Amino acid sequence: MSEEDVPYRPLGSARVAAETGALPIAGKRLALVTGGHRRLGGIIAGALAKAGHSLAIHGSHDTRLDSHLALTLEEQGTQWEGFVVDFADPENAEELIAQVAARFGRPPDILVNSAAMFGQDRLDSVTADDLMRHYAVNCAAPTMLTKAFATVPAGVGDRCIINILDQRIDHPHGDQLAYTLSKLALSGLTRTSASSLAPQVRVNAVAPGLTIATPDYDPDQMARLEQMMPLARLPQAEQIAEAVLYLVNASAVTGQTLYVDGGAHMRSYDRDFMHLCR
Repeated sequence: MSEEDVPYRPLGSARVAAETGALPIAGKRLALVTGGHRRLGGIIAGALAKAGHSLAIHGSHDTRLDSHLALTLEEQGTQWEGFVVDFADPENAEELIAQVAARFGRPPDILVNSAAMFGQDRLDSVTADDLMRHYAVNCAAPTMLTKAFATVPAGVGDRCIINILDQRIDHPHGDQLAYTLSKLALSGLTRTSASSLAPQVRVNAVAPGLTIATPDYDPDQMARLEQMMPLARLPQAEQIAEAVLYLVNASAVTGQTLYVDGGAHMRSYDRDFMHLCR
C-alpha cells in the first residue's frame, strides 16, 4: 500500500480521542479555520496552534495537511479534528458549526473564513455559472457560517470572526471578475455583520496581497513585482497570520479590515499581478 492509499487520520492529541466522543479542550479557545489544511489557510491554522488554540480544520474535499502544518500540530500537541464539507452548496456550511460543536462538545470561539475559489475570467468571458460558483464558496458559505456561528448557544467569552479578503477590493481590475466580485461581497458582509452582531461577536477582516506564489509566477517576475509595491516588498504568509492573531485577541476591535500587502491597496493596477512584470 502506498502512502497515498493510507486512510487519513488526525494527528496530535486528537488521534487519541478520535474514538471517544467529544475532544477535551478545557481552558483553550477553539478556532474553526475553513480551507485550513493547506496554503495560506494552513499557515493561519499553524499560527493559531502555536498560540495555544485548539483547531477545527475544514477542507472542501479532504483535510490532508500541508507538511509544515502537520509538523506544527504534532510539535505543539494541538487538539484538532478535520471536517470535510463542500461549500459548492452553501447550505452545507451552516451545518459545519453544529458538526464542530458536536465533535468538541462546544461551539467554536473563533471562525476564520479562509476557504476560497479562484478562477480566470473577465467581463467578456464570465458566465453565470462562474459567478454563482465563486459567490457560493467565497461569500454565501461564509454568510451561512456567520449566521450559524452567531446563533449557536455559546458562552459569554470573546467570540470573533475573521474574513480573508484581497487587497484588490480597494482598486478592482478586470481580471478574475467572478472572484473579485465575490470578495467585494465578503467585504460587505464583514461590515454588515460587525454592526449587527455587536457586542456578542466581533467581525473583522484581513486583506492579503500577493504572497504564496503559484506556478504562474517565476522568481524574476516576483522580484520585479516586489519593487512595484509602495513598500518595495511583498507580504509573507506568516505576516498575514500575525494579522489574524492580532484580530483574534483585539477585544476592542470590530468592523476593521487590515491590509497586509506591502501597500498594494493604495495603488491601481491595470491587470492581476500574474500578468505584470513578465
